This record gives sequence, structure tokens and C-alpha cells, in this order.
Amino acid sequence: MIKILKPTTHGRRKMSVTDYSILTRVKSEKSLLRSQKSRAGRDKTGQISVRHQGGGEKRQYRIISDLRAKIGQKAKVIQLEYDPFHTSFNALVEFKDEKLYILAWEGIKVGDEIICEEKTEIKPGNRMKLTNIPNGMAIFDVEIKPGQGGKLIRSAGTTATIVAKEGKFVHLKLPSGEIRRINRNSFASIGQASNITHSAQRIGKAGRKRHMGIRPTVRGRAMHPDAHPHGGGEGVNPIGLKYPKTPWGKHALGVRTRKKNKYSAKMIIKRRKK
Repeated sequence: MIKILKPTTHGRRKMSVTDYSILTRVKSEKSLLRSQKSRAGRDKTGQISVRHQGGGEKRQYRIISDLRAKIGQKAKVIQLEYDPFHTSFNALVEFKDEKLYILAWEGIKVGDEIICEEKTEIKPGNRMKLTNIPNGMAIFDVEIKPGQGGKLIRSAGTTATIVAKEGKFVHLKLPSGEIRRINRNSFASIGQASNITHSAQRIGKAGRKRHMGIRPTVRGRAMHPDAHPHGGGEGVNPIGLKYPKTPWGKHALGVRTRKKNKYSAKMIIKRRKK
């Protein structure tokens, strides 16, 4: 859910936040936390290699488990937590011998039981092989290669569907509209990734962006000619080019950037929609 803030200041007038009342208000599992050094978009020489990064609050990374090592063992959800490194929430699940973090699904509740097996009950949170999931079923946290761990469909509110099964592969329709072949022995979780209203938030003020570790972005037209192809000129000018460019002179809009001979290109049946 989204919570609209009262307009007590100019910054709060348009601001909205995620309603975290569904989360468990307890401390995180200390053994599953890792410190993460902020690199501020800089490489080993100290030069900026990724722009617009830096600052932000100090955060600890939660180790997200795949559950493949716990095949056949039931787990119980004991906590539902916010994760500063993921847009979706985390769930702390308890097995007989240990506790693990997993990605939470929409509709999760403390006390829910889940299991990871090759074939099991079709129930949100359960994890199983793609070959045993019915066509049209909503899934998330999908492996690309068996044993690799979840790589796709992990952002808040995302879901994919199986549209066909053919030989060693299933055809998966991704949120972007792309249809892709995935090994049928890969695991996926049933349901939809949690925090579905994440994209509806309104930031409201610049300071909130800085807390997220995002630094300001300057328009190319506001720069001088040496810094950007759009720069220079007096007053208000057009960019002076047939098409917009990046600071390095490459096409900025409407150009396909995927490598033509990329090894995984043969797995894509239908490209995503522009």
C-alpha cells in the first residue's frame, strides 16, 4: 500500500511512501547480515566510472538464499522485513536446523509454511522446477541455469508466466514483454514479488534521493561543449543535432545496444517492446 503524507512542508506536499505496517518490527538476523562498502561509482583508480552515484545511508546486505540446498524440507515464515538493497521485501524463514532469508511474495503472512521440491503444491511461496509448473501460472525469482540461484523476476511487484514448453526448455514471458527460453529444470517460486506499489511512490524532494545514494544529474545542454555534445551556445538553444547523444557521442535514444553475437541471443524468441 502507498501512504500519502500530509503537506506540512513544501517537500512533503507531493511525497508518498510505502506503508510498512505489514512488516515485523524486530531486529534483523545478525548472522545473515554483511557490511557493504560504498564505492560511489568509482573504479580502482578513484575515477568516476558510473555517474550519479555516491553518499546515501549506511546499509547492511541481507544474504538471500535459494533454498535448493533445502529440497524437501518445510520452512515457516517468522519475520517479514524491509531490505535496503532490494525493492521487494525479505522473509526470514526457519527450518529445523537454521534460519534463512528469501524474497517475499505478495500476500505473505507470518506463520505461512513453504517448501522447495521438484514438484509440490501450487501455492504462493513454494519453489519448484519450471517443467512442473502449469502454463499461465504467475512466478518470480527464476533461475537462468539450474543450480545458479534466482536471477530473473526479483524486483518489487514483478511476475512472469510460462507460455509454452518445448523440448529441454520452457518459454517464459518476462515483464518487459520479452519471450525467452529457460532450461526446464530451473527452479522458480510461485506467486508475485512483494511490494507491488513500489513504482507508485513519489519521491517528493531531492534530499530523499540523496539518502538513496543518488547524486544529481545535470542536463547536457547546461554543460560546455567539451563536456557534452549538447553543450555550448547562448541562451535557450536546441541540441543542434539530428538525434540526442550521450556524453561520449553515442546515440542516446531508440538504438539497440545489445551485442549482435551475444551468447544468450539464441535463447530470446521475441525481443522486448520498446
